[in-house]
Amino acid sequence: MNHYIIKNALIVNEGKQLAGDLLIKQGRIEKIGGTIARKEAIAEIDAAGHWLLPGVIDDQVHFREPGLTHKATIYSEAKAAVAGGVTSFMEMPNTSPPAFTHALLEEKYAIAKASSLANYSFYMGTSPHNLDEVLRTNERKKDICGVKIFMGSSTGELLVDDPIILDRIFSGCEVLIATHCEEESMMRRNFAALKETKGTLQAADHPIIRDADVCFTSSFKAIQLAKKYDARLHILHITTAKELILFGNMLPLAEKRITAEVCVHHLHFTADDYALLGNDIKCNPAIKAPENKAALWEALLDDRLDVIATDHAPHTREEKSGGYEQAHAGLPLVQHALPMMLDYVQAGKITIEKLVEKMSHAVAICFQIKERGFIREGYHADLVLVNPSQPWTVNKENILYKCGWSPLEQHSFGTAVTHTFVNGHLVYGKGRFEESYKGMRLQFDR
Repeated sequence: MNHYIIKNALIVNEGKQLAGDLLIKQGRIEKIGGTIARKEAIAEIDAAGHWLLPGVIDDQVHFREPGLTHKATIYSEAKAAVAGGVTSFMEMPNTSPPAFTHALLEEKYAIAKASSLANYSFYMGTSPHNLDEVLRTNERKKDICGVKIFMGSSTGELLVDDPIILDRIFSGCEVLIATHCEEESMMRRNFAALKETKGTLQAADHPIIRDADVCFTSSFKAIQLAKKYDARLHILHITTAKELILFGNMLPLAEKRITAEVCVHHLHFTADDYALLGNDIKCNPAIKAPENKAALWEALLDDRLDVIATDHAPHTREEKSGGYEQAHAGLPLVQHALPMMLDYVQAGKITIEKLVEKMSHAVAICFQIKERGFIREGYHADLVLVNPSQPWTVNKENILYKCGWSPLEQHSFGTAVTHTFVNGHLVYGKGRFEESYKGMRLQFDR
């Protein structure tokens, strides 16, 4: 394994900025700050004018393997991730077959071990029929990120909305429970009513069908169950101002039993964008009216919302085309999330320190990830170098998602990821990949 000295960087970590050098040895951060003398067999990277950040940890992605590899693979999407500064990901169970057993879950881990350039973990999926497998996750606290429940917005056996089953999961699960919260019965009523009125539906109808009440009702239900059993609950992709009254900011994150995530697309787009982008930004939960985006930003900055993620969900261009009812929900974002948020730093919307907190530190704290998410001596060297003065434009040639498209095509960013280290290995540098080293399975201090 190569050793590196990163010279003259502006190191952003734990609420502070520090100008200096950083030494990587044996995959770990050996020394931080000051001037570090170069020795033999140590590569040197001049990072003058660059920010050095802890690698982004994305707690919600859909990489589609096994079974849906016409859309994406763990290899292709992890490669896109590291190009965007994401060094670790946690992937969802809605593959084919879904990850409903530990045997199936371990098959996904084996694929990642052989092919993922980023570090990885996978959620155990829930269905109405696999309670025993779900509760076996209690024995795997240290090497599985959590249990995922689709309380709405899913198909087949992935939907779990039976109150008896939900009660048994929340009462018996000792690991983090991550929920997709939309009330299924309310969505169905909204859809039927709008369909009867309009006949042909369009993308702009999506936030009407999946409205604030749909989200609030389901999130409130999940929180009531978590409080009843003191379960560790993490609600994914909050989208509405109404839901924000359910979350507090009085406790330190490490002491919270109920936490919340916001996704980059809900901080970036609004319902006004359906006119131009249509089904390209159709996702679940829906992108909603502008006042919700404003409320999400406020809650992110005052710590009612704890982490930023992508919900990266690639579909082929064909699957996103056609009528609203046929178009698949989800959009690919993992390569572009950090540049998106860095543009908001440049615009003064969020500080670079707060961004690092929400995309790295807080995810590590929330999931109790071992020795990652911070720039600390002895920690795994998951690091990202960013040039804050390097404009570039998203186009077909530089999109790395297997699906080959992005809702951000022709959007210009002012900031670029130049280098990404995963476990001390320079996986991505100035547009080139070094793929001989693969990522590691995340471990958890639980």
